[in-house]
Amino acid sequence: MSDALSDINRPLRVRKVHSLRTFIWLARGWADFMEEPVIGLLHGLLMGAFGGMLLMVAWDRFWVLAGAMSGFLMVAPVLSTGLYAVSRALLRGEPAGFSAVWAVWSSLDRRLIKFGLLLTALGTGWVMTSAALITLGVKPMITTPADFLQRVVLAPNPGFFEIWLLIGGLMAAPVFASSVVAIPLLVDRQVSVQRAVLTSWRAVMANPVCLSLWGAIVMSLSLLGLGTLMFGLILVIPVLGHATWHAYRDLVVRETV
Repeated sequence: MSDALSDINRPLRVRKVHSLRTFIWLARGWADFMEEPVIGLLHGLLMGAFGGMLLMVAWDRFWVLAGAMSGFLMVAPVLSTGLYAVSRALLRGEPAGFSAVWAVWSSLDRRLIKFGLLLTALGTGWVMTSAALITLGVKPMITTPADFLQRVVLAPNPGFFEIWLLIGGLMAAPVFASSVVAIPLLVDRQVSVQRAVLTSWRAVMANPVCLSLWGAIVMSLSLLGLGTLMFGLILVIPVLGHATWHAYRDLVVRETV
């Protein structure tokens, strides 16, 4: 019995790929977006609207806002499952309209729900950690983005911002490693959450430079979207979502599971 369980949860085989494959993923993500732009734009609008809501609610509570936006980026991959379904349908030559998105969303897949709740918990943990760091580490209290920029990012005495970034990076890195291919894998195949996460970690360990570059690209484009008061997310989200699907297809070997 233990051997059978071990086989079920054993990570799938992965490939080593060239670091420049990251730009091919982006190009393919853009191509998929152009194939079904309405679906992509709706995903981007929904996530941009959600981010805008966070911005309005927490605008005068920047100690919450900084962490909330980071937490939002942690759970964004789960919200992109419809984009993965569209890319899969395009690859198979199947209808890639709203029916493909609905098939994923209406399934209420417990594995995706479980993973989403896990990412939400981790995102909430970072919100609380970020809030505690900013409220305890900066006096008087920061209440606006301008305060954060002036007194933390551009502070004459460096140190606090670097610590904030380091802690955020330490919390985000395992989340990225656990989810970079796990979520599209869960959409595509009937594997356990544990197996998907272990496969994702295996892909990262096999391609540390490539996926570090991919993580930097994802973060840079996401920050660009956030920095445009969420409007940039309307385009960034669908392109990154489709590109993530192609990253998964390149990195995880297709096999019977």
